[in-house]
Amino acid sequence: MDSAGKEREAVQLMAEAEKRVKGSHSFLRGLFGGNTRVEEACEMYTRAANMFKIAKNWSAAGNAFCQAAKLHMQLQSKHDSATSFVDAGNAYKKADPQEAINCLNAAIDIYTDMGRFTIAAKHHITIAEIYEAELVDIEKAIAHYEQAADYYKGEESNRQGVISGMWVCSSANKCLLKVAAYAAQLEQYQKAIEIYEQVGTNTMDNPLLKYSAKEYFFKAALCHFIVDELNAKLALEKYEEMFPAFTDSRECKLLKKLLEAHEEQNSEAYTEAVKEFDSISRLDQWLTTMLLRIKKTIQGEGDGDLK
Repeated sequence: MDSAGKEREAVQLMAEAEKRVKGSHSFLRGLFGGNTRVEEACEMYTRAANMFKIAKNWSAAGNAFCQAAKLHMQLQSKHDSATSFVDAGNAYKKADPQEAINCLNAAIDIYTDMGRFTIAAKHHITIAEIYEAELVDIEKAIAHYEQAADYYKGEESNRQGVISGMWVCSSANKCLLKVAAYAAQLEQYQKAIEIYEQVGTNTMDNPLLKYSAKEYFFKAALCHFIVDELNAKLALEKYEEMFPAFTDSRECKLLKKLLEAHEEQNSEAYTEAVKEFDSISRLDQWLTTMLLRIKKTIQGEGDGDLK
């Protein structure tokens, strides 16, 4: 059957499901088999949704999954209701980002009510990604990444076993690092510093994660540097004392060169140090932005670049 045929069949199933739901509301049906008709309607809505997906009618698929989710809740089947809301959200993502968020939030409410915080965190991340990519609302993306991190951290203490606990910790850190990166871009430097220091401290004693700690202390120091050169110097000393391995890193050596160039108000030395670092470890967009912000505080530099 082609897409148009699937869509016609889906529309028929939706109409039949609606009849079943209306029939279940009558007094006699309520006494004899009302729930059975609701269960049948649930199944029909789900089948219709899948047919709409094949036909790539994403809004109709999302709506059908939503209808199924509401009926599952009526039947006191919380898990099935949440699953259908997630399916609705995934369908709506392709057509109506705001409606996708509404459905995912409905699923999150159910999962948190059931105490399923890890899966709720995962859906908060999906919502954050929709705000990032589709709706371009970074403040709301940050809020959902923060909520996901809180849920992961809350679950960390409940996890049995080292590997399981590390996975939850790592998931929380990924969300927090997203928040820190956006906070710095929005010039909320103190918030970014606190997160980078927190994650750096959490990872520096972990044999599997400590290699990343130097990156987080480096980013925290850059945020300090944008605010105040002396703050950056003091922070650098603190990070070296806390994490001696940081001293031998290329990131630490770059910071020292940048601080020296900045103190001397020497933009050429600053640029040369950045170019040397970039020739071995390519700078990403975030680092480039932060380094440019620092360079602009060198006298006479104006809107210079890093070339």
